[in-house]
Amino acid sequence: MTVRIVGGNIRDLSYIAANLRPQDKAEIHCQLDGWTPATLALHAMQGPAYVVELDGNPEAAFGAAQLRSGLWIAWSWGTRRMKRCVPRITKFFWEVLGPDVAAQGAWRVEARALASNDLALRWLHRLGATERCRLPAFGKNGEDFILFDWTRETWNHVPIQQATGIEATAADANGYRCRRAEA
Repeated sequence: MTVRIVGGNIRDLSYIAANLRPQDKAEIHCQLDGWTPATLALHAMQGPAYVVELDGNPEAAFGAAQLRSGLWIAWSWGTRRMKRCVPRITKFFWEVLGPDVAAQGAWRVEARALASNDLALRWLHRLGATERCRLPAFGKNGEDFILFDWTRETWNHVPIQQATGIEATAADANGYRCRRAEA
């Protein structure tokens, strides 16, 4: 299986958004009114956006967007095959995306997850994010979310071995190849 990270584009992001796994679809649906795959793809292009391809097919999307000076939000979503992408996204997050966002002046990077999305919650903990608080009724239908963050003080305290864990062995032997998303 060939796993490759490439810069996000509207076509690939729209494809992934049209084929979301149920957990991601539920999480997006309760945050955005009247979203479509195309509008979700456009939202994703507000900052660095990346696509993970499995054997040439786009299966996961992730990135970050600046909300204001110093404050960013990290996001990710994918198809039912996203789980196979997580080891590469995790490694890329620590080696490329995180340092890029920090170099652009981020003091804080936030991520929110639907409180019932166990996969997302475990992954955010694994990525070294600090769980800050529960956000009761944050979703448009009253769904609870959990707020996580990384700050400059906490950013470099999670060793890459802890963040990638055993899943890293699933990555292909060629290493990851990436193109940075165009601004």
